[in-house]
Amino acid sequence: MLKIMKHIKGERSVCGRSRKIAVLSLLCICLTSVFFVACGKNNTDTTEQEGQADAQGDNVVMVYNAGEYIDPEVPKLFEEETGIKVIYDTFETNEEMYPVIQAGGVVYDAVCPSDYMIEKMMQNHLLQEVDFNNVPNIKEIGKDYMKMCEQFDPGNKYVVPYTTGTVGILYNKKMLDDLGVPYPTKWADLWNPKLKGEILMQDSVRDAFMVALKKEGHSMNTVSDAELDEALQDLIKQKPLVQAYVVDQVRDKMIGEEAAVGVIYSGEILYVQGELEGTDVEIDYAIPEEGTNVWFDGWVIPWNAKHKENAEKWMDFLCRPDIAAKNFEYITYPTPNVGALALLDKSYTENKAVFPDMKEVLKKGEVYTYLGEENEAKYNNRWKILKAS
Repeated sequence: MLKIMKHIKGERSVCGRSRKIAVLSLLCICLTSVFFVACGKNNTDTTEQEGQADAQGDNVVMVYNAGEYIDPEVPKLFEEETGIKVIYDTFETNEEMYPVIQAGGVVYDAVCPSDYMIEKMMQNHLLQEVDFNNVPNIKEIGKDYMKMCEQFDPGNKYVVPYTTGTVGILYNKKMLDDLGVPYPTKWADLWNPKLKGEILMQDSVRDAFMVALKKEGHSMNTVSDAELDEALQDLIKQKPLVQAYVVDQVRDKMIGEEAAVGVIYSGEILYVQGELEGTDVEIDYAIPEEGTNVWFDGWVIPWNAKHKENAEKWMDFLCRPDIAAKNFEYITYPTPNVGALALLDKSYTENKAVFPDMKEVLKKGEVYTYLGEENEAKYNNRWKILKAS
């Protein structure tokens, strides 16, 4: 049975995927007994964490991760095996994390951002290269995944991949049958007039525009005004069919049978199916044939890290197959760790919604790239027009 406490993917900003985390108080209680977590705490209030780090000297690693994005037993296991104290802090979105690292007032050793944000951090010289001699378990990451990461980390110098996945369409089979609507196979299906009031779109600039851009065969990283204008007009035409632009509620509304289809992250399908286990509600997930976003989150080392080798030990530990498998079973977001896949139950690995044939997905799929502030504005300005329409 899937865990009730799990990581929730959420809001993306104009420059790509970011996360909005629902942190349960129970998790905070559990984690506090193991390591220090800033649950809902302002990141500038770090006296306690820094004091703990100073007390440990060099025998510490300062970790900055999204909330509920790790099995809470993993840091404890790392401490027991290495003797290195884990001082752990959390952020809600990539956009919240970035200025903290940029300012350098709080010095973290290992941080877990998303693909486009990693590229932005690299471009602004906020990262150190990883010494992969200290991360021998990097060999467990599939070669195809490492190649994909080169789209935002040329030469694979800065990132140790952590999780990956796709964006697709979650759909309720019975509700679609009742509406006389075929099960979706492409983004264009989200413009079917019969789905009026039954569509949940992501309340996110890049994800919403990705749907419209890929529908027309364009790159999700386009900065072409003509292509973006076409996508905007498509989204305006679709808007009367949309029940709501939401984030985490896509998952909850689909569980509650409040909508027939929803744009969502692939890792959520296991949670949804787990919640509906024992009911007659059938929910499935489709990766649209026009192509979609293939996303990555990965561990990096900030420019001012004080305990670089400890960070690399942390990364190596997370790449160990048994640890990667343990993490997957907790957060249910796909792992690029080939060694871990061999340890997982076939009910997971044979689920093509979670672990699709990536070679097929990448024929038309793309990784979000950082577009720069000027091009971000192109998306933001059109998003405002859509919301006001």
